[in-house]
Amino acid sequence: MPAHLSHLRADAQANRERILRAARDAFETRGLDVPMAAIARRAGVGMATLYRRFPTRESLVTEVFTDQLAECAAAVDEAVADPDAWRAFRTVVEKVCAMQAADRGFTTAFLTAFPEAVDYEDLRTHAERGLAEIVRRAKEAGHLHPGFEPADLVLLLKANDGATADAGEAAPAASRRLVAYFLRAFRADPRADPEVGTAPLPPAPPFCLEHLYGRPAPAPAAPSGR
Repeated sequence: MPAHLSHLRADAQANRERILRAARDAFETRGLDVPMAAIARRAGVGMATLYRRFPTRESLVTEVFTDQLAECAAAVDEAVADPDAWRAFRTVVEKVCAMQAADRGFTTAFLTAFPEAVDYEDLRTHAERGLAEIVRRAKEAGHLHPGFEPADLVLLLKANDGATADAGEAAPAASRRLVAYFLRAFRADPRADPEVGTAPLPPAPPFCLEHLYGRPAPAPAAPSGR
């Protein structure tokens, strides 16, 4: 290959990687609706370069989240293979919510249809079927609350998204505590699982009412010196 063509290919690959890194950061902090122009600026490329690599928002979103969706699908497969129906349910809920807490855009991407992204949709459909099977097994075994519905998983994901969206470094702690509360509500008999019913809750995140107003928590009072 001529040297100048090799250089062009290397530049194109570098641009693609910069765009993906910028998009991942932007989706994580601002959600999937962040303007494409903002992603291009963050990546240090022009709009023409961005659209040459990713002609639609859908193509960019699915490329960014395919690896995470594959990781999610693998966690679901592992849970499906677990003979303990409740442990399978609890483990997959904890893992998926932890992934969500680590990346704000993941759940939105998971719950959004991308009909043109065939590989992505196949992965998502596989994960959804696995989740349905896990729920079915846990409910038939009598582990889930009689009133539990599959829609309650979506409710949990939305609640987890809201609890972690502006939590910063406290997001993992907020997610773990919220999930612990939900698992106690989901379990038909919480006392039957020491990890859910009798173990202490995960530590509370460092929140206070000031967080509801979008203001930082007040600094603790300085020692009086006495």
